Amino acid sequence: MKKALYLIGSPNQTTQMHRVAQLLEDEYEPYFSQLYYDGWMRGFYEWLLRNNILDKTIVQGLVKEKADRYVAQHQLRRDFENRELGYAYDLIVCCSDIVVPWPLLKKTKSVFVQEGMTDPLNLWARLVKRFTNFPILAIGTALNGMNNCCDIYCVASPGYAEHFEKIGVDKDKLVVTGIPNFDDVEKLRNNTFPHHGYVLVATTDMRETFRRDNRKQFIRHATRIAAGRPMIFKFHPNEDMARATAEVRQYAPPGTLIFTEGNTEEMIANSVELITQYSTVAYVGLALGIPVHSYFDVEDLKRKLPIQNGGTSARRIADICRQFGRFEGSGPQFLKQYKPQPAPERQAELTEARHSR
Repeated sequence: MKKALYLIGSPNQTTQMHRVAQLLEDEYEPYFSQLYYDGWMRGFYEWLLRNNILDKTIVQGLVKEKADRYVAQHQLRRDFENRELGYAYDLIVCCSDIVVPWPLLKKTKSVFVQEGMTDPLNLWARLVKRFTNFPILAIGTALNGMNNCCDIYCVASPGYAEHFEKIGVDKDKLVVTGIPNFDDVEKLRNNTFPHHGYVLVATTDMRETFRRDNRKQFIRHATRIAAGRPMIFKFHPNEDMARATAEVRQYAPPGTLIFTEGNTEEMIANSVELITQYSTVAYVGLALGIPVHSYFDVEDLKRKLPIQNGGTSARRIADICRQFGRFEGSGPQFLKQYKPQPAPERQAELTEARHSR
């Protein structure tokens, strides 16, 4: 059987990669590794790790530990940095092209799967893009796509296809598939979260990733929007929870509820309004028709909103991986002739219809 290496990171990235891997298990034996550099970038990458510069990112610290736990709990096969087992792989599926094993990628077919919202292309990210070849220095996802190193890029929507092209991805490598975890938000309305009718405030780990965050000002801004309605704060899992909790207790109205854990998407589904900073969950609110406030331009978010396809994005991505794995040629050549295969249940219907003629 052929082998596939899935490069994982945050809990969201890890679950998405796992879903795709499960759909390919009949053809590709799956192995998992956290994102890593190899080759000419290895020394620089190790220097960043040694100095804890990446401690609040997906490759080091708490977020990496969560990915490790997920791999262990689901008994997934590990080949960390391709050093534990050292297999030669037939396919690599990436959740980022910022941190990638260059030597392995150059000799192996690769498919990029967009995780969710990309960070804003702020002044620092623009400077990194203009003057360096190291998108990792942007400390976030703003320059995902800049390396243009994968064969195929599966993205959330036509709006994001335009975005990734501007960042640096060849247009002919892009295909709109939707993205797992954000392609069937209607199902979130059926949940067990006990609260309803509140304004939800979903924060971002800006301070933990070296960005400025006036949290006092943000809390007071959210309080004005809530205008006396009950409020719930849900913190990003990468935040300093003690500090964030103390700030809400000090600046938010008495009785404001705080959650440091839990399903943020289900909390959004039960809310009447959503206030975010820089967070992919803004897309959940927009897809559900809930008023959304964000540090991003909300009109731009609507343009980039991940397509809603009833939860079939993972199957579409797996189909691309399967067909591309059998194709002799480049990613752009493959996409020019690619025809999606029907889902198994639909394939059975078509086969039955043909036989009944």
